[in-house]
Amino acid sequence: MLDREGFRPNVGIILLNAHNEVWWGKRVREHSWQFPQGGIKYGETPEQAMYRELEEEIGLRQEHVKIVGRTRDWLRYEVPDHFIKREIRGHYRGQKQIWFLLRMCARDNDVNLRLTDHPEFDAWRWHDYWVPLDVVIEFKRDVYQRALQELSRFLTWPANGGHTHERRHTARYLRQPHAPRQPAPEQSCVPEPQLILVPSKE
Repeated sequence: MLDREGFRPNVGIILLNAHNEVWWGKRVREHSWQFPQGGIKYGETPEQAMYRELEEEIGLRQEHVKIVGRTRDWLRYEVPDHFIKREIRGHYRGQKQIWFLLRMCARDNDVNLRLTDHPEFDAWRWHDYWVPLDVVIEFKRDVYQRALQELSRFLTWPANGGHTHERRHTARYLRQPHAPRQPAPEQSCVPEPQLILVPSKE
């Protein structure tokens, strides 16, 4: 589904933990990291598409998150020709995205990268809000910068400044056994910090 200018409607997701760190995923079999995103299907609202993509890509449901904010309008990026399938070149130009800022109300081990047969990510970690844009594919960097900048107005910082150095770069990998899903806490969206230990494989 393309608009008149050749842009496909899409949603982007910035997921926060209690320390305002963002969920940062590594694409399957690639060395690039990015936020979850996905297309809006015919008949879907951006919010409905966001919840569907959230579950398909990282295994979280609506009750696991709280919407903090969203971008006011579409943010667009063009895709270089060599990334576009030959049969749609000339019609498809890129993506136009509504970005959502979410607060995670669940535990880290509620994340499930293997919910579908075609996972988008094979590892993830929490990262500082201002992610290193040089690891994002070049044609998406400007949109990432604009989305982070616009949505930063919704942030409130904890008293400790959000510094959690012992957790920040601990990656969780697709190959690790996934713990049974636990129900999301019913209270506030400020879960206690948890550290997931990745079992070593000999």
